[in-house]
Amino acid sequence: MVTLVRAPNPSPMTLSGTNSYVLDGGDGTALVIDPGPAIDRHVRALIETAAAQRLAITRIALTHGHPDHASAAPALAAATGASIYAHPRSGIARDADLPLEAGFAAGPLALHIMDAPGHTFDHVIFYLPAQRALFTGDTILGEGTTVIAPPGGAMRPYQHTLRRLAGEFTDARTIYGGHGPVVHDAQAKIADYIAHRAMREEQIVAALRDGARTIPDLVRRIYGPEPHVLWAAMARQILAHLLALQAEGRVVARPRKRDLSAEEYAMLNPDLEAIVGSDEAAALAAEIGAEMRLESLDEYTLVC
Repeated sequence: MVTLVRAPNPSPMTLSGTNSYVLDGGDGTALVIDPGPAIDRHVRALIETAAAQRLAITRIALTHGHPDHASAAPALAAATGASIYAHPRSGIARDADLPLEAGFAAGPLALHIMDAPGHTFDHVIFYLPAQRALFTGDTILGEGTTVIAPPGGAMRPYQHTLRRLAGEFTDARTIYGGHGPVVHDAQAKIADYIAHRAMREEQIVAALRDGARTIPDLVRRIYGPEPHVLWAAMARQILAHLLALQAEGRVVARPRKRDLSAEEYAMLNPDLEAIVGSDEAAALAAEIGAEMRLESLDEYTLVC
């Protein structure tokens, strides 16, 4: 049995909140995938959910280390005695590394772990063959699309991860994503995500065919000219595509010799607390790679 416990941290980036999952191990124990943000009542909800099923939480596994997915792990481990498992590249304190491209046993429960870089470089996806279920973290969400933002994420590894999901998990039926509702047609959702990334890149390339563009220019053209609460995420998403195109020699960047306007600066270096409040600002900063400041304005040109 898989039970979704949604954290009480709704925001423009986390949608209705971060999804945590309690899995019945089949021997009286439970595995929690992504314990979520460090909110006391959410930690209590996870413990109470397991207890209602007469389960003891003995293992905590992280899809990745972003605060809205991982920061409750220490509190949940302290309350239950559970061991924490994370990607070998994770900066999260843990008891053991997850075995990549291998099986992971949680009592009688047998999962397969796929190394899934892209959204972050410490991301994994869990596959539960017995239920034909993928636990995708922020690689695939229940609704909308996820943010791929440098320096913590990269577009081409992400697209490779999506292609692997399409090619190697053809029997998967259900997706339990990091946000949004449960997906009951896994293959259609994976195909949609692959097509969306190709479509977005073609929009960028088409815009550059008309001449040099800055990231703010591209945001306004592709997403619309009106200011939006997710403008910063949109800008970082476009940057991820542009960096991939640059690495492939398809696009070149040159500095535009003028200062950023106030609107451009706010788009590229947003006041995160003003967008989501102080409680969620750290999570949003991790999502959009806010530590990478964009203080100057580059213009991008398509290489013919």
